[in-house]
Amino acid sequence: MQIVYILENRKTKGVIFGIISVFIIGFQPIVANSRPVILDAYLFAAMTVFVEALIFFPLMKLERKKIKLDYKRQLIDSEDYQSLLFGYKKNRTLLICVGIIFGVCQILFFVGYEYSGAINGSLAQKSTIFFSLLFGYIILHEKITAKQILFSCLLLIGLILAVTEGSFNLLELNLGVIILLVLSCLWMLGHTFTKPIFNRNEAIPSQIVVIRSTIGFLILISTYFLFFPLENVHLLLDPINLLWGFAMGAVYGTSLLFWYKTLRELDVNKASILVSPTPIATALYATFLLGEIFTIYHLFGTIIVIFSIIMIFSHFSGKKAKK
Repeated sequence: MQIVYILENRKTKGVIFGIISVFIIGFQPIVANSRPVILDAYLFAAMTVFVEALIFFPLMKLERKKIKLDYKRQLIDSEDYQSLLFGYKKNRTLLICVGIIFGVCQILFFVGYEYSGAINGSLAQKSTIFFSLLFGYIILHEKITAKQILFSCLLLIGLILAVTEGSFNLLELNLGVIILLVLSCLWMLGHTFTKPIFNRNEAIPSQIVVIRSTIGFLILISTYFLFFPLENVHLLLDPINLLWGFAMGAVYGTSLLFWYKTLRELDVNKASILVSPTPIATALYATFLLGEIFTIYHLFGTIIVIFSIIMIFSHFSGKKAKK
């Protein structure tokens, strides 16, 4: 009975964390598109990943402390202890590449939403599911079923229906949507490169977030003035700009934190289904705060996208239940 209670309690916590994630993730595009016009995407991206690193640094310290405590209590062996705390050193080159990928992605995130709008952009980002399956198959040699392929195609149809307002003319795709599709591709490529590190117990999630965010920040801030005038340094001295940078980093970092909390309590398939309605949250925010118009095509496209995600991940649930 006690085990059942613990499992049910974890499930309840996972659902709560997932619901919170939906509303925080859905708010990201609103903050991105509400920033001061003077703050360009490049500098805003650097500020965001810096704050993200600050948010996850104390969490990383706590998790590393717990690993050390577990080792002292003999709950984990010496090999796992060394691997979890210092295994990232074996992956320096890979982590630098991942840091560059996520740094570039952060720029594309702001540029993409600037051109696409919050509603279309949030739907475009759901293409990460498609790229997750694609890279999992190509790079990690994970199996893909015919059902997953079918509903991945349906997901893309729902996305195109929404962003083209029913015309299905790919030549009419908004530049911002195209940028966010590229972002989704790069994003999942970065996650695919990272997954084997977790599988080998060579790092913990918070550690990877801190490392990739720190690398991303150093690269972005060190190259910023190659493309922008040195006079732009005054933007970093404006309290309003700093406030917006902190707000974006806080929203972004907090949403990632709650996503990891959801994953800790629930299977990845259930967690993915739970956060699938993020476009709905974004649409509500965008309609009331940014004055964007939520069309009938957005409604049907969103329904198709969410239904497709549920069907894609329900494969894993069914497979697990049969076992």
